Amino acid sequence: MDFHPKDRPEHAFQRSLTADEVELLCHRAFGTGTEVRSATELGLGSYNTVYRVELDSGPVILRVAPEPARQTRTERQFLRNEYFAAPYFAPIAPLLPRTLAADFTHQAIGRDHVFQAVLAGRPAPEVLPTHERSAHGRYFRQLGTITRAIHDVRGPGFGVVSGPHFARWSEALVAYFADNAADVEDLGLDASDLREVAEHAQRDADVLDEITEPRLLHGDLWHINVMVAPDLTVTGVFDHDRSWWGDPAADWTIRVASAKPGTERDAFWDTYGRTADSPQSRRRALYYRARHVGAVRLERHRFGQDERLAESFLELAGVLAELRRR
Repeated sequence: MDFHPKDRPEHAFQRSLTADEVELLCHRAFGTGTEVRSATELGLGSYNTVYRVELDSGPVILRVAPEPARQTRTERQFLRNEYFAAPYFAPIAPLLPRTLAADFTHQAIGRDHVFQAVLAGRPAPEVLPTHERSAHGRYFRQLGTITRAIHDVRGPGFGVVSGPHFARWSEALVAYFADNAADVEDLGLDASDLREVAEHAQRDADVLDEITEPRLLHGDLWHINVMVAPDLTVTGVFDHDRSWWGDPAADWTIRVASAKPGTERDAFWDTYGRTADSPQSRRRALYYRARHVGAVRLERHRFGQDERLAESFLELAGVLAELRRR
């Protein structure tokens, strides 16, 4: 087998498999008679270890989770959450990669892993720069349609799709901030700002609980998790392992689509529709911003991005300053 792992530092969070391990997983999933011709580790993601594997029957994608002991509370069993959530993404099913095999037994390598079909197209970050910005509106209008289809799906409770679920939106957010703070403290970092956000969320329960209907959120839908054709037609959407039930306004897509008003991103709202704007919605948006900052704090520490890690404390300080004004 022709094997191409990524060259990573010894202390890197993502850990490559060996060629023998890749071959073993392929034989478990597709049979011992399967010829594994090559495996190339892909580098766009930041959590799972991902390979494009060429079999005698064609290409597949292999995604491998970190070992359980290296998963945080807020990032636990992501692949299982994605696997469980897939049926809820039925409105965009033609865009999702088909799951070919999944193994959560830990019998082979001690890590969850799934095999998926290869999506058509190329990653949006590679294709968008080849077009003038004036042409990006077509892409953003499609993204708005896709996001609206996801957000129109109703759920059984608030929280991660695979559970646990909470009856109230405020309870789900307070529990998340508590787990996020504990994860940050496990890394030896100060989490007092996250714990203060949780305290404010408890006091603002009445505002948060104006959201009474859990909706499906992708959790990480933006360019890096979208495949497109050369003409910017969206051909695939993937990596919904962070999917959860909550307020659509809390989804990562809404935050980044809103980040640059007056640009080509405005085309997103042509198909998604405008979100509510009220004192209460703006108050809730502070908590959603804090949640995103807490999540990226873990990633920035994981990848040794010290300067950007320091920025997360400044960003959250700005959120807290606004929360304290009530």
